[in-house]
Amino acid sequence: MSRWIEHWEPEKPEFWESTGKRVARKNLIFSILAENLGFSVWVLMSIVVVSLGSVGFNFSVGQQFWLLIVPNLIGAALRVPYTFAVPKFGGRLWTTISAGLLLIPCAMLTYAVTTPGTPYWFFLLTSAAMGLGGGNFSSSMANISFFYPEGKKGLALGLNAAGGNLGVAITQLIVPIVITIGTGIHLAYAALIWMPFILIATACAWFFMDSLTQAKPDGQSYKLAMSNKHTWVMSFLYIGTFGSFIGYSFAFPSLIKISFVDYKSFVALAFLGALIGSIARPAGGWLADRIGGAKVTLWTFVGLGLGTIGVMTSVDMKSFPLFFTSFIALFILAGVGNGSTYRMIPAIFKTQSDDDKSAKRQAAAVVGIAGAVGAAGGVLVNLVFKFSLEGSKTLTPALTAILVFYGLCLVTTWWFYLRRTVFAERPSLAYAGV
Repeated sequence: MSRWIEHWEPEKPEFWESTGKRVARKNLIFSILAENLGFSVWVLMSIVVVSLGSVGFNFSVGQQFWLLIVPNLIGAALRVPYTFAVPKFGGRLWTTISAGLLLIPCAMLTYAVTTPGTPYWFFLLTSAAMGLGGGNFSSSMANISFFYPEGKKGLALGLNAAGGNLGVAITQLIVPIVITIGTGIHLAYAALIWMPFILIATACAWFFMDSLTQAKPDGQSYKLAMSNKHTWVMSFLYIGTFGSFIGYSFAFPSLIKISFVDYKSFVALAFLGALIGSIARPAGGWLADRIGGAKVTLWTFVGLGLGTIGVMTSVDMKSFPLFFTSFIALFILAGVGNGSTYRMIPAIFKTQSDDDKSAKRQAAAVVGIAGAVGAAGGVLVNLVFKFSLEGSKTLTPALTAILVFYGLCLVTTWWFYLRRTVFAERPSLAYAGV
């Protein structure tokens, strides 16, 4: 059964209204479903690791953090090849494959937690398999971008991204409840609960989604993007925004348990951070449209710095309310920053070329590159937490390093996009929404 679409002209109003809008919306809905499950599986270990000791797997703090770092690392690495998979295989087939692959980590986790004496290396392998869910973001965003006209891509991609990010919150909300059904802790339920939904998403992708013949690889745009300094500047800034969001999402439940043992029951509320951060992402794009992406991003890093100071203060004072509130603020600001930095990318590259089509292709390539680099930022966040807790038994050194990094991001944003001399050299930047 073939569902390849040969004729696709979303920029023509008559085609869009008669055919394109309906088909694009259908593909967006099933793309969000598959991507949401990808994020749900990607961060599954963030909740499971908190309860491993309760079922007889007593790993050290360092070992626990490696179980959080590995899926983050694999997910980040897969974002680049996943971006090229859609033009290679077609959106329908690749969404079917990438959704179906999520059954692998779920099956591995079920075996690991139900088999007494499962070795640590198998848990690491299971965590690596969970990284498959992290790549889904890039292929899903690339696929949906082909379906929508330029004027409507922003909202469609924003919904797609937010819908995927919400998978983090859904996992951290549902899994703590599910694993405590009945008596004791049943970690197998953490994996088994997703399997029916994965099968549904896989079937929906195969039977209802479409592939576009015009979705061809654009290697030239990637080559140009790789040689442009703004690609790496924006990737650096995205480490500070999305890297914070996904890094904190993985670490937050464990940090609550490790830093505030008397409040470990509040791990069940860790989902609020990812939930509010996901909702804040479209708000960041909306603000960027109105007052400029660079301004929003600059003030986002100011806020992230203040939030980090709040967490440092809470650790010194041993104040859980301040700790939890400060982290929620960090999630909100990271979400806003995700939206504003993504809004900056097309605005910046619009000033880089007189060829509007070329600029859009380069911007699309940068989105893929920045997405991969930003996800790798989550690895760095968890690494500094790991070394800090192992070395000094406190979060203060890690938070100090993160605070310094936010300062570098703030200076970078100002230097490249807000200095008066920048506008003097390239006046178009002042009118590009940056």
